[in-house]
Amino acid sequence: MSMPEIVNGLPNICGNDAQVEEVTRRQRPVYLHETNLRLDKLQSCFAIALHMQQPLIPAGGGDIKTADMISNLDHMFRNQGTGDNHNASVFADCYGRIGDIVPELVSQGRNPRVMLDYSGELFYGLRKMGRGDVLERLRRVTCDPHLRKYVEWLGTMWGHAVASSTPLPDLKLHMRAWQHNFAAVYGWDALERVRGFSPPEMHMPNHPDACFEYVKALRECGYNWLLVQEHTVEDMNGHGLREKHLPYRMVARNSCGEEVSIIALIKTQGSDTKLVAQMQPFFEAQTLQRREIGGISVPPIVTQIGDGENGGVMMNEFPQCYRQTTARFGTEGVVSVNGTEYLEMLEQAGVTLSMLPSLRPIHQGKVFERIKKWEPGAADKAIADIKKENSNFCMDGGSWTNNISWTNGYENVLEPMNKLSAQFHEKLDSRNVDTNSHEYRNALFHLLVSQTSCFRYWGQGVWTDYAREISRRGSDILTYDFK
Repeated sequence: MSMPEIVNGLPNICGNDAQVEEVTRRQRPVYLHETNLRLDKLQSCFAIALHMQQPLIPAGGGDIKTADMISNLDHMFRNQGTGDNHNASVFADCYGRIGDIVPELVSQGRNPRVMLDYSGELFYGLRKMGRGDVLERLRRVTCDPHLRKYVEWLGTMWGHAVASSTPLPDLKLHMRAWQHNFAAVYGWDALERVRGFSPPEMHMPNHPDACFEYVKALRECGYNWLLVQEHTVEDMNGHGLREKHLPYRMVARNSCGEEVSIIALIKTQGSDTKLVAQMQPFFEAQTLQRREIGGISVPPIVTQIGDGENGGVMMNEFPQCYRQTTARFGTEGVVSVNGTEYLEMLEQAGVTLSMLPSLRPIHQGKVFERIKKWEPGAADKAIADIKKENSNFCMDGGSWTNNISWTNGYENVLEPMNKLSAQFHEKLDSRNVDTNSHEYRNALFHLLVSQTSCFRYWGQGVWTDYAREISRRGSDILTYDFK
């Protein structure tokens, strides 16, 4: 049964909870029976992912208090003379061009691979502004049995929220909302194939309790693995990673000593779009040889993600570099893979989760060594003790760059955002609410949009004004629609 993408003007982000859960709980292999690669024929692998996001903003009119919520891409089209808004049409093309490039390469006998990470806000924004053609360009590589093995979709947070500044009860709401929206766009079979997760801003919450809830939500939503930035994690001895080209078991432990784990693929280096645009992972993979995991010989993997549309190098250089590089490899030696495809081949070879080396978010070792008794609040107490000795100690979490905080200096955004979240759960958690109702969907929509990272990434000014206005609208919905 298909779902509509838009329901009474809102994105389809809730209401089919049972079916979403049933589909995402399936764990049968999705690439193993389709791949044309054999693990024993591979020297090394590389994987690239393209990240795409456009926030939703109250800018569809002259007065922010009443303006329609539109995609920032729509706003760019409407205001071509401002900043780099003249790139709007190029951005729109970038969002859909993989749907043309991959079939072209396959028809030439090539063996391309690429992973796609599109926020739910972008899905909805494109459809609402009448650019559903962009999404349709991607349908063949998503749904066609002859093409879908070349392109892997990664799940993400619907509203492009960074985990450490997102109220913990809302993490799973973002994950489930994205799954709803993706299934509405491309269908249930396509959703079943989504096993990996791409964190917005490559952000990892390193507070033990936040990380535990984050990984727990990922596992409950059916995800098997996630991308992790190398600088945001440490090995179990508190050191940086020496081996960056193998999968890891990421262990999350909370204040009560409970543990949950998930596979992590390591994105190396910092934020540099050229790494993907100029296909650096292919050249790095050529320098690597097979490794062993638990006595099993496996090819290492170089993994990178970059903005799929942002900046001249990605807009202009990526297509030709991608085509040229794909002409240089086939199905043996150094090859391109997608994350789930690679992990399913390793599992078939006998590699289990327990065999993988372990890691955890950075600085957790310093916290854990201070905990004498595992109980609620233990991590907060340990962190407070460390800060008495070192006022610079920080557990805000890391991302692709550590010079941006997603909390410091943004109280004017975080306060109304957190109040809206508290109001949402106070009003709705104790009720038998119909999650398929317009009222619930509208409240959830505003909650998720209010938490978009762009409202902090772009600094103070109109972007923080947008955030506060969205939170105000959400609060009014909860006040007047749920009396």
